[in-house]
Amino acid sequence: MGETDEQLAERLATAAGAILLDLRGQGDLEGKALGKAGDEQANAMLCREIRTARPADALLSEEEKDNVARCGQSRVWIVDPLDGTREYGEGRDDWAVHVALAVDGVATVGAVALPGLGLTLTSGAPISLRPANQPLKMLVSRTRPAAEAVFVAERLGAELLAMGSAGAKAMAVVRGEADIYLHTGGQYEWDNCAPAAVAIAAGLHVSRVDGSRLVYNCADPYLPDLLICRMELAEEVLRLAAQYSPAE
Repeated sequence: MGETDEQLAERLATAAGAILLDLRGQGDLEGKALGKAGDEQANAMLCREIRTARPADALLSEEEKDNVARCGQSRVWIVDPLDGTREYGEGRDDWAVHVALAVDGVATVGAVALPGLGLTLTSGAPISLRPANQPLKMLVSRTRPAAEAVFVAERLGAELLAMGSAGAKAMAVVRGEADIYLHTGGQYEWDNCAPAAVAIAAGLHVSRVDGSRLVYNCADPYLPDLLICRMELAEEVLRLAAQYSPAE
């Protein structure tokens, strides 16, 4: 029996994380230069290994020139070699590696490595959800908190928790450190495909902010908004998000 898609995703996300930790640990680079080198090295390994292990599948990576011929294929690997380049370059832990497989537009397999924490979470081995936080905790960007998220948090009485990469924020909900991740500031498929697959497998609500489903392997990979939250909170969060107006 060969390596399953879930095993492949987990192995590659973890291996890319090890490359990134090793590079940072060498101490030769820092800041943007470190982030650029990390992106390049992790991406080269991921793309090489995916093409070797799954030669018939398509590939979409943040760091590779896109080929929209992938849209004619059922299976596409969607990877972000380094999600949270700023945090990685600053020596923080809230960055991630995303390896996902979308099948017919659905985030089916995902692995999100959190190398700074020594963890890789996968759709193949979902973890049990912890009880909700009291008060609720809602994740926002460290650098540009979405106004919609602040609006919803105020009405829910939720505490705001600032964190770096999209993958780190999504996995904080999976791990029970927070309850809601509402993002409206613009993302691409590689930013959220692997996190979505892991969150879905864990039993969380995952959708666009208008409640519609996330669709992957589109000709334009821009996928600007996302909601990952506990299932019992989804209806209220979506209702409040719909009420938001920039005039608020």
